[in-house]
Amino acid sequence: MTVLAERSAAPSNIAPMPAITRLVGVGTAVSGAPVSQTELLDLMRIDDPRTRSVFLNSAIDQRHLTLPEPDAAGIRQPEPQGDLLDKHKRITVEMGSAALQTCLKRIGASLAEVRHLCCVTSTGFLTPGLSALMIRELGLDPHCSRSDVVGMGCNAGLNALNVVAGWSATHPGELAVVLCAEACSAAYAIDGSMRTAVVNSLFGDGAAALALVADGPGADAPTPPGPRLLKTASLLITDALEAMRYDWDREQGRFSFFLDPQIPYVVGAHAEIVVDRLLAGTGLRRSDIGHWLVHSGGKKVIDAVVVNLGLSRHDVRHTIGVLRDYGNVSSGSFLFSYERLVEEAVARPGEYGVLMTMGPGSTIETALVQW
Repeated sequence: MTVLAERSAAPSNIAPMPAITRLVGVGTAVSGAPVSQTELLDLMRIDDPRTRSVFLNSAIDQRHLTLPEPDAAGIRQPEPQGDLLDKHKRITVEMGSAALQTCLKRIGASLAEVRHLCCVTSTGFLTPGLSALMIRELGLDPHCSRSDVVGMGCNAGLNALNVVAGWSATHPGELAVVLCAEACSAAYAIDGSMRTAVVNSLFGDGAAALALVADGPGADAPTPPGPRLLKTASLLITDALEAMRYDWDREQGRFSFFLDPQIPYVVGAHAEIVVDRLLAGTGLRRSDIGHWLVHSGGKKVIDAVVVNLGLSRHDVRHTIGVLRDYGNVSSGSFLFSYERLVEEAVARPGEYGVLMTMGPGSTIETALVQW
């Protein structure tokens, strides 16, 4: 280890905080073919200038989607809800398997070592849950502890991290995995409404796995390197409870997602509140945070968070890059950004980071980590 790596970058006036667990590995996967916004407009035969502008001004270059096959006339027809649920099951298992195995390979762990698996998805409904399907698909130990977080939307990755961190803290040395698998193309509606256009212009398919191991006296081996999870904080904006929702569209006989046009400004206006709560009692200021990993919720959401927290574009470079390359992959978006930060290898021991996700509720979730 170099002298530079050994030198702590932590502010000198901050007292050490006990770790809940460590983030020791990450892996991602996508499904379907990459498709640009222009290609998607042509595939879906969207000619309306107003609708096209929503797609083309989204700050998204491409996304991975599994679209319905064209009919004899070359038109991609809306899929029945049953077919969409089948698609969700197939894609989430495929992507989830790939992401989890990539994550484990990077830390030199085997499938047999996974002792808790928490699966997150909001783009379809499964019973038994995705965790059970993943255990069967990958041949994990059937005694593996498991949990499923469903219906919480784009913020749910940090909700799962909070849950699994508690399990990890009571099982030091044992490997736990949070797996976010979102088949957003299984939640697509195809019609001419602006409501649909806003949603269809934004979301993509993706899965991300995060491995956790806690330090402790029961650990048989040294904990692998990775940032320590120190604290979490949440905010439910009850006045905006209906601003993001996934509900039944009676006209189409299927579920449909709704995004209120004001949601970026609602999230932005409340971001400062929850971050201040996260840092309260730590002695840290926002200026002490070296790394910001924010959910790639959309261009306006990112801009609103940047303005309200006083961040730079460099602070959210990975958030912007993930949105550009994958769109909004829902609950796993922040882990796509975390993977890029890990690959960048710029985080130094002692530095702090904030993870932030936003979703239905309207909800903002945050976590404080230290390298």
